[in-house]
Amino acid sequence: MSGNDARLKAVSAVVNYKPISAPLSFAETPTGDLFAVNVFNGKDLKKRLPKAAYDSIMNTISEGKALETSMADTVAVAMKDWAIEKGATHYAHVFYPLTGMTAEKHDSFLTPNGDGSAIAEFTGEQLIQGEPDGSSFPTGGSRPTFEARGYTAWDVTSPAYIMENPNGTTLCIPTVFVSWTGEALDKKTPVLRSSKVLNTQVQRILKLFGHMNSPLVTASAGAEQEYFLIDKHFYLARPDLITAERTLFGAKPPKGQEFDDHYFGAIPERVLACMLETERELFKLGVPVKTRHNEVAPGQYEIAPVYENANVATDHQQLVMVTLKRVASKYGLACLTHEKPFAGVNGSGKHVNYSFGNKELGNLLDPGDSPHENIRFLVFCTAVIRAVDKYAPLLRAMISSAGNDHRLGANEAPPAIISIFLGEQLTDVFEQIKTGKATSSKPSGILNLGVDTLPPLARHSGDRNRTSPFAFTGNKFEFRAVASNQSIASPLMALNTIVSESLDYIATKLEAADDLDTAIQNVLQEILLEHGRIIFNGDGYSEAWHKEAEFERGLPNLRTTADALPALRSPEVIELFEKYSVLSQRELASRLKVKLEHYSLAIQVEARLMVRMGKTLILPAAIRYLKELASTTTQLNALGIEFDVVTLRKVAGCAKELEDSLIALESELSHTTDDMEAEARHACDQLRPLMTAVRAHADALEGVIPDDLWPLPTYQEMLFIK
Repeated sequence: MSGNDARLKAVSAVVNYKPISAPLSFAETPTGDLFAVNVFNGKDLKKRLPKAAYDSIMNTISEGKALETSMADTVAVAMKDWAIEKGATHYAHVFYPLTGMTAEKHDSFLTPNGDGSAIAEFTGEQLIQGEPDGSSFPTGGSRPTFEARGYTAWDVTSPAYIMENPNGTTLCIPTVFVSWTGEALDKKTPVLRSSKVLNTQVQRILKLFGHMNSPLVTASAGAEQEYFLIDKHFYLARPDLITAERTLFGAKPPKGQEFDDHYFGAIPERVLACMLETERELFKLGVPVKTRHNEVAPGQYEIAPVYENANVATDHQQLVMVTLKRVASKYGLACLTHEKPFAGVNGSGKHVNYSFGNKELGNLLDPGDSPHENIRFLVFCTAVIRAVDKYAPLLRAMISSAGNDHRLGANEAPPAIISIFLGEQLTDVFEQIKTGKATSSKPSGILNLGVDTLPPLARHSGDRNRTSPFAFTGNKFEFRAVASNQSIASPLMALNTIVSESLDYIATKLEAADDLDTAIQNVLQEILLEHGRIIFNGDGYSEAWHKEAEFERGLPNLRTTADALPALRSPEVIELFEKYSVLSQRELASRLKVKLEHYSLAIQVEARLMVRMGKTLILPAAIRYLKELASTTTQLNALGIEFDVVTLRKVAGCAKELEDSLIALESELSHTTDDMEAEARHACDQLRPLMTAVRAHADALEGVIPDDLWPLPTYQEMLFIK
């Protein structure tokens, strides 16, 4: 059997692919009629609940008032009836443990009634609280694993929904997940805590501007999801993609993304069909997806929503990832959300658009047409600038992972140095404030294209910067360094908390002032002089910026996760989260341990997989080729024909170097320590360089071993055969 039988079968299967999904009938059910049909939202609440119960629930959702648990039975019955009408037989408390994935425990509505039959039952108690076994979820040492009790608690602010399956439906109820002692074991609980803190601090500022009874302020978020789609036959022929979701081996193809011809290009037919069904499924779940397009790398795509309440957006983002993978499989595709599944081309991020506001005042980060006159906006924007500069290491730690380390700083991903892009107009306004008082704003203007049949275009007051990790984009900030397969909960929790701390700082100063206008000018000037170093509108990839940031501005450059995570144990960060009751020191320490463990384990798993693939796939292919070369050389010499043995020596040399590097990597894998930070440093400083060496030798062999002997689908095949 030749070495690439699996490859040939995969290529053949891709070429002969036939859709397994029936075409969608848009005429039968228009897309507009589908939105939120599977969501138990305000419309259904109003229709099915008594007025008192409806008002109580809506006060909790829209005003942040305490949940009246006495209404739970009424809501539970209405929710159950609605779900059963949609074919549900079970309900599930859905939660988000520290794995970063979605977890769910399913229970049947049916309860035996003693006469051999069963009735559908769902009580307020069952709605409010569940008890999943929490012993196998990561806790970071916050409790012993033999203490298994954990509770899920209904999050009324995130609507319940129906998840469809060919054989039935399930009522899904978003919940938090906490331990028996009340400590957060999930990602949602800190988001909700930080949202409460943000409202409190924003309201203090609003009162200074005369808004005495302003409605609840919430953070808004919208996460642009980048991902790769490759044919599932290729995926299944790559053990590294199955286990690690990234290619541990793979030589650069003759053509990658050099021509920029994939970006915004025509979407391949099968991919578009997959996108259309994904969008319809997400519309049913109330996820406001808006945009789809080809991304820069071949095989890479993006889906983006309209931004919404940050807590709901966090839940929706999990649904986006789950739905992308589920629907892709129906079309014979594998969806890869790893940050860097293919070396040498763009990685995938999750650009999180962040703002805050309320239904009365709108978006509080909207500068308007004359930002220099919008003092309220300048206060809020300055608070964000201070927060990002003061807590840059925390933000870097929140988006750190083994996968994101491969992406940050290359192929259109922002660098690991956290900086803020403001654009020409806002930078000019803040420069005026630093030296006195802002008296003007650069106008937006009009673009005349010089063709009478083309309309004049509104010209923005500033350009965009694709290399900035934290960029102002008109009326919100875009946190562009978030990883593509990451829950957005931790970055949002951190942003809410650090912005709250800055607003607390500003409000405390302003509340004590006799002259508010002068006090605002002074505090903005003070903050910009101290924290303006974080503002950078230039090329974040340039070596000059890295030197300037690190040596002139003093900005941290935490290149790896092992460098970044210790920020979570700094006294400043501990004090921050404890002061606002977002995370206790114990809860924060548990998250540090979980992230350290995940980082080390991810690299160790990849290293073990690399050793196995090297020994069982790549070295055997090299040895088979060496045998062919040796046999050919002997036969030709016997005929008196001189044969150039350079290739033979090159292959033998590469094979020997690969074998030696595999031995070195395998030996280093025997290292153990109980110190998690030391383990992470070992994975970063010892295993990763050895893995890079193994890959270099293997990829060199791919360039010389005949195609009929190479055992793995190549980059050229995976990225370009659709």
